[in-house]
Amino acid sequence: MTNAASTAAGTLSRYLDTASSEPLHPAARDTLLAALEHGYADPRRLHGQGRNARLLLDNAREVVAACLEVRRDEVTFTSSGTDAVHRGLLGLLAGRPKRSGIAYSAVEHSAVQHAARWSVERSGESVAAPIEIGVDASGAVAAAAVAAAVRTSPVPVGAVALQSANHEVGTVQDVAGAAAALAELDVPVFTDACASMGRLPLPDGWSVAAGSAHKWGGPAGVGVLVVRKGVRWASPFPGDDRVDERAAGFENVPAALAAAAALQAMVAEQRELSARQHGLVERIRAGVAAGVPDVEVVGDPERRLPHLVTFSCLYVDGEALVSELDREGFGVASGSACTASTLEPSHVLAAMGALTQGNVRVSLTRETTEADVRAFLETLPRVVARIRARLGA
Repeated sequence: MTNAASTAAGTLSRYLDTASSEPLHPAARDTLLAALEHGYADPRRLHGQGRNARLLLDNAREVVAACLEVRRDEVTFTSSGTDAVHRGLLGLLAGRPKRSGIAYSAVEHSAVQHAARWSVERSGESVAAPIEIGVDASGAVAAAAVAAAVRTSPVPVGAVALQSANHEVGTVQDVAGAAAALAELDVPVFTDACASMGRLPLPDGWSVAAGSAHKWGGPAGVGVLVVRKGVRWASPFPGDDRVDERAAGFENVPAALAAAAALQAMVAEQRELSARQHGLVERIRAGVAAGVPDVEVVGDPERRLPHLVTFSCLYVDGEALVSELDREGFGVASGSACTASTLEPSHVLAAMGALTQGNVRVSLTRETTEADVRAFLETLPRVVARIRARLGA
């Protein structure tokens, strides 16, 4: 192996940004290659190739439904997780036209925030701005606060958005508790499960959920929308004469099948993988706190995603920290996972009252080892000290 190839392989082995995108699962890769030869036809067509594509699409839906413990006819494949979020949340509003209000937690993904604001901008009548529900220092929202926000809303609320787990700090939300508190108010819960789907079981109580295949090792460009049977949901966008009326455009059958294969594989190894990653993240949480002065480890230490940890370093620029760690062979993220390219401070950390600068999010792959974690913990203090010395801090 050449030096360049060796360096590239070493860097890839210490990729620690799966919260942005998980490397393609071997099960997805094998399935995708096989499906490309058989799933190219239009699944609406009645000829042999079309019927074959339809069988593949139905099989993908069946596998995803089994993994999520929902009905097959509740599952829709969309063009991305963001598309699933938009369709899911806005579809709840469209299905309840006399209720125009949306409430969401202050730590929701920007896809939820954008959809909520868009619904107000598109309305031809006077509609109140979306209601933002505050969180505690760990990033969790209380069920009682959700119910209170709905009760005091100036307009009837048609949907509450509460993510299953936070994409930046990993805190798991009490979706079931919020749904129970909203039951008597007849307000459905939309849950963005993009960060947790395949890693944790879906919570109870939600009416519509969204997932993103590349977060669990499937191919990019595949989202999953789940609308529970009996929920009042209507398409908020122009319709399309496709197999599934909840989606639009030509289905990417091979990618959907590969996404289903990756999800099935992740769910099968979920217990072992979660336990191993939870232990490795616990080592990072403790090691960062002990090894780096003036650092804040954020997020709930117990009710959290198993593979993710975020911390903020005082007197350090997050972009500089990411760049220095990248030079050392560690691929991590900083800033908001959804707005990092804008260089805006993380709205999630701001809502929690945490440091918004100098933050690093580490999220482990299936292949991350104890040696990788040990190397990271040995490297981080040296990198932070170097940056602080450069700044005179």
